[in-house]
Amino acid sequence: MGNASTRIKDIGPQPQAFDIESATKENSNYRSVAWSGRFLQVTLMSIPVGGDIGLEAHPQTDQFLRLDAGRGLVQMGAAKDNLTFEKEVSDGWCVLVPAGTWHNITNTGTTPMQVYAIYAPAHHAPDKVQATATAAEADKHDAPATWSEQPKPVPDKHG
Repeated sequence: MGNASTRIKDIGPQPQAFDIESATKENSNYRSVAWSGRFLQVTLMSIPVGGDIGLEAHPQTDQFLRLDAGRGLVQMGAAKDNLTFEKEVSDGWCVLVPAGTWHNITNTGTTPMQVYAIYAPAHHAPDKVQATATAAEADKHDAPATWSEQPKPVPDKHG
């Protein structure tokens, strides 16, 4: 799934089914959008050893993340300098991030941390692939589809 010919292609708000565990484990990109609906979105993520998802808060987006491989440290809190929730997570664990909560997951293992994330509402451009966290941060064309249901815009916060 790490190359363009075998990765899950986002077909937009149409019925879809795929082996999400295999797709997540085989994804080698920092982020690959797998499905975009009107109300939620599925992305696959690969976080390198020692890397992290990046400290951020989505004011109007709830998030569900599941680890399918690797180990990590989840940190969350009401402010970027007040991360009062801390939990070690590994294969099979999920992380639930309420809208507006500062959060980060750091790969503390010896292999890439393979994660899938579900955003509600959709948060990224359909079928978007970002090979690295640096590429994702620099991407200025990563807005949700115009056909997705979005609340009035409030910018994300980054640490």
